[in-house]
Amino acid sequence: MAHKRITIERDKKVALVAHDNKKRDLVEWAKFNRDLLAHHTVYATGTTGALLERELGFPIHKLESGPLGGDQQIGAKIVEGKIDFLIFFWDPLEPLSHDPDVKALLRMAVVWNIPIACNRATADFMVSSPLMDEEYDRLLPEYDAYRNRAAL
Repeated sequence: MAHKRITIERDKKVALVAHDNKKRDLVEWAKFNRDLLAHHTVYATGTTGALLERELGFPIHKLESGPLGGDQQIGAKIVEGKIDFLIFFWDPLEPLSHDPDVKALLRMAVVWNIPIACNRATADFMVSSPLMDEEYDRLLPEYDAYRNRAAL
């Protein structure tokens, strides 16, 4: 499959998402990384966005709560190229009514080849990378053949 290059700018568009049992972890992580996050554009779902805005002291683009469609809103922004980076502290031990939305969001991150962290350790590695504050040419599969395939 052919690829095209999409440049992720120096200032990233970052989505921060957390399930209820992981919100405190995400807020603590974000506070530790506040100065780094402050020069990026940050999106978050529902309650997580309100918590982050209060704790970090800078504006967060708040979307709906995950169960009300926020996960799908983030996924749509990934498809539109409006999210470059996803940090999603999800709780693998807690079954959730919106698990299909979570799976769809994670799938969109992989399909559109954006960096994704699902736990604190991975998030730490990602934001400490020199690429976090540089432009980066993301390779995106060329999906034209898929889009143009004959209808079954």
